[in-house]
Amino acid sequence: MKILIVGGGGREHALAWKIAKSPEVEQIFCAPGNAGIAEVADCVDISAGSTDKLAAFAAENRIDMTVVGPEAPLSAGIVDTFQAAGLRVFGPTAAAAAIEASKSYAKQLMEKYNIPTARGHSCSDFDRACRYIDTAGPPVVVKADGLAAGKGVSVCHTREQTLDALKRMMVDNEFGDAGKTVVVEECLQGEEASFLAFTDGKTVVPLPSSQDHKTVYDGDKGPNTGGMGAYSPAPVVDAVMRKKVMDQVMQPMVDALAAEGRPYKGVLYAGLMINKDSVRVVEFNCRFGDPEAQPLLMRMKSDIVPIMKAVIDGGLENQRIEIDPRPAVCVVMAAKGYPGSYAKGKEIQGLGNVARMKDVAVFHAGTKRENNAVVTSGGRVLGVTALGSDIKKAISRAYEAAGKITWEGAHHRTDIGKKAQDRLAVPPAVGIIMGSDSDLPVMTAAAEQLKRFDIPYEMTVASAHRTPERAAEFAASAPARGIKVIIAGAGHAAHLGGVLAAHTTLPILGVPIDSSALSGFDALLSTVQMPPGVPVATMAVGKPGARNAAVFAAQMLALSDPEMAKRLEAFKADMAEEVNKKARSLDG
Repeated sequence: MKILIVGGGGREHALAWKIAKSPEVEQIFCAPGNAGIAEVADCVDISAGSTDKLAAFAAENRIDMTVVGPEAPLSAGIVDTFQAAGLRVFGPTAAAAAIEASKSYAKQLMEKYNIPTARGHSCSDFDRACRYIDTAGPPVVVKADGLAAGKGVSVCHTREQTLDALKRMMVDNEFGDAGKTVVVEECLQGEEASFLAFTDGKTVVPLPSSQDHKTVYDGDKGPNTGGMGAYSPAPVVDAVMRKKVMDQVMQPMVDALAAEGRPYKGVLYAGLMINKDSVRVVEFNCRFGDPEAQPLLMRMKSDIVPIMKAVIDGGLENQRIEIDPRPAVCVVMAAKGYPGSYAKGKEIQGLGNVARMKDVAVFHAGTKRENNAVVTSGGRVLGVTALGSDIKKAISRAYEAAGKITWEGAHHRTDIGKKAQDRLAVPPAVGIIMGSDSDLPVMTAAAEQLKRFDIPYEMTVASAHRTPERAAEFAASAPARGIKVIIAGAGHAAHLGGVLAAHTTLPILGVPIDSSALSGFDALLSTVQMPPGVPVATMAVGKPGARNAAVFAAQMLALSDPEMAKRLEAFKADMAEEVNKKARSLDG
């Protein structure tokens, strides 16, 4: 196959690097490319925005598939042009790409189809926008409606900051036409994560989670950039949250666009805000994130070309993605002054030293070759990306590699991946264990309730009959890992709780699961009838029992944790208020 990649940044270098590994590919072109891409592709002097020239090049050179990287040409209709010419192209049409090109359209779509997002309001008139913020009140987020290279967002904590953001966008035209309309929305609380998936317009095949670092300085300080680094996976997106994102965000958005007559094919990116057990959408993008693409593609072991073909032609349901279990970290090295004005043409030293490092790749973003040297040509210059056996080792490896590269004025953040390290350093207080992964829909109720209480937990599968050693080891080692309570879910004979109780002094809360013709009563009786000296506290059958197990675990933890006791009091008060609301509605 002959492949044409459109774009010339770090994302496109990562795509070229990954596509070059496919046995189906004979030749890769990239327009316009950069110095790094030139090592794996033939660079073509056509800008990413020159749609007609790109289509002519693809036709003349009999390109089998074009892969479009940046959002601007996608939003401008490059896919529509290629399709009209009978050229195979990977990416969404302009109509589908509107979910990134117009924040107000994306907001309307999410509200229409009940996809969780922040409350907000679109304004095209400066005076009306100013009046709206008097009712909304700080903190708020002000977003340019159109494309602004990831920089058109201002988080405003005071009225003065909000007015300044509105003036810069709507009066001073800081982002040109992109800021003529703005979206003002509530400032969400929680931790951000990025979630990307391939889709053929029906099936959604997710990639691992990741997390971007938007601001230029450590500690999430300073102005927004296109992204100063990323890592994958993001621990804030555990298995329970991953399913929630798929069920509440990704599949609903693909279905919504199809229902609107804008079928979406390509990579769908959701920027998320996660707070305890809730997820809300910050933004949708119509392409691979940059720099999220770099660690994600480093971890992707599957050939990407058959997946892209299935996205274009249909049949994505038959594709599976194999992922390297090792985390990956990307550290963006930028030019002095970025995201403001910066000098170009600075010679980069040390690239050869990094090329010899195992499990490290340097993806070029803003580089070019000049007089047999690689020099800077953009604000974000390189994305130094590394794999590691754990997140700490991946971070160390990435920074070790970045330390070997120099040019005048080079700078980078020093805290990429710190949030992952901090989250993973918190020991679990509760262990959730189930006899089979088929029990997950029930045990998710326990996990979600623990999240509401902000109780860290770990979840696994072990069978009392098929893997008794694993179950026993989980119970015996639980105290050393910080676990204070174990919730065990099992169906049929439901011996799991007893096996766990026999190998630990921790309290075991048994959740009987309906997995037989006896509607869970066999599991209920088995869990209740433990021999003397091996107690298992027994909850109700199914999801109510799983939820109560989490509440019971919180009550146990609250005996020695005053803060947890306060959360329980608030929980009880909320339940009472729900009943009172229903009573008031009946009273008329």
